[in-house]
Amino acid sequence: MAGTLQAMILSPSYINKPVSFPFMNRHLPPNSTLLFTRSVSSSRNRSISTTIKAHERPNQIDDGHGSKRNPSKDLNWGERLFNFAGNNFLPLALVSGVVLGFVNPSLGCLADRYYLSKFGTFGIFIISGLTLRNGDVGAAMEAWPVVIFGLCSILFFTPFFSKIVLQIRLQPQEFVTGLALFSCMPTTLSSGVALTNLAGGNSALALAMTVISNLLGIMIVPFSISRFIAYGVGVSLPTEQLFRSLVITLLIPLIVGKVFRESFKGLGNFVDQNRKLFSKVNAMLLSLVPWIQVSRSRSLLLLVKPEVFLVAILMGMLLHLMLLSFNILASQSLSAVSGGSQSVFAKKENSSALILVASQKTLPVLVAVVEQLGGAFGESGLLVLPCVAAHLNQIIMDSFIANFWLQKGLASNKAKVS
Repeated sequence: MAGTLQAMILSPSYINKPVSFPFMNRHLPPNSTLLFTRSVSSSRNRSISTTIKAHERPNQIDDGHGSKRNPSKDLNWGERLFNFAGNNFLPLALVSGVVLGFVNPSLGCLADRYYLSKFGTFGIFIISGLTLRNGDVGAAMEAWPVVIFGLCSILFFTPFFSKIVLQIRLQPQEFVTGLALFSCMPTTLSSGVALTNLAGGNSALALAMTVISNLLGIMIVPFSISRFIAYGVGVSLPTEQLFRSLVITLLIPLIVGKVFRESFKGLGNFVDQNRKLFSKVNAMLLSLVPWIQVSRSRSLLLLVKPEVFLVAILMGMLLHLMLLSFNILASQSLSAVSGGSQSVFAKKENSSALILVASQKTLPVLVAVVEQLGGAFGESGLLVLPCVAAHLNQIIMDSFIANFWLQKGLASNKAKVS
């Protein structure tokens, strides 16, 4: 008997074998299985331990048509959609503005009549002042060589690409001229700063290049347009009016936001704890620009052949890729000749700010310039239309680049910790 009992205990068929107990099934969910094992000792102090486990299958819900669905999968898809919207809020807001401008242009025209885009820009720089920390300002001052090169790239180097754009022949020719004008503009008013924040870059450095390039651009842009596009004919721009407008919409709100932050310490802490919320508000304010511009230009867009407009969109994307390539190569070259890994250009925070900000061009300043030209280069709406698409494309393209850099940085940090 002892030998028989020992053989039964050591037999694999008796280990972890599911056993059904009808008198216990009524206490368990109908979609579960019961696993019963026990501990048995032999005369040689050998024991086998087992437990009772109830494995419940995922609940399934009848959808009313005889099939089953798993609510956890529905929740998973909902979470994925929510996370996708949160991670890509800026490009989604811009695309939504474009769609809304096409669907109902009357709302965008009404917003333009009440200067809503200018209020939006004012709000963007109020938020930039609120989020500007003293430590960020110090980091930007230490990286002053990056600021100088960034300004040179924005105002002097990248306008040369307008000559390449003007070699293209397309009807209407205003599409080509508009993109050439676009390459002479300073950097974007807020999206470069927002994307630098997303990528984990030096936001104060991005902010410094943005503000200074737009203020200096008022005086330099007329000369760039005259030299690269008007071929010496001379273009008269209301420099004083543009300068006053940018001071009111850029510099003053930035200072006001910073003063409020320093005056109320609780406000600074609140802003720092809710940076994601403020970045989304920034994105919504930024989406006003393409919404209003598309609303104003919708009637003209419908007159243009789709294939022609598609070519103009591809031209804008190619222009942005050229600007990105130029600034990436310049950043790497300056890093190599100025100290290698110890150079201020080699720091990821500084290089990401430089590449993103110096490769973008602003739409609102272009609109102000085109309006002041008075039709000197063609129909104003046709000049602006491809630039609206280029403005949107550069932000969408750079949002993917910034997200890639962010994920790469997170992976690098995890590797260092492990």
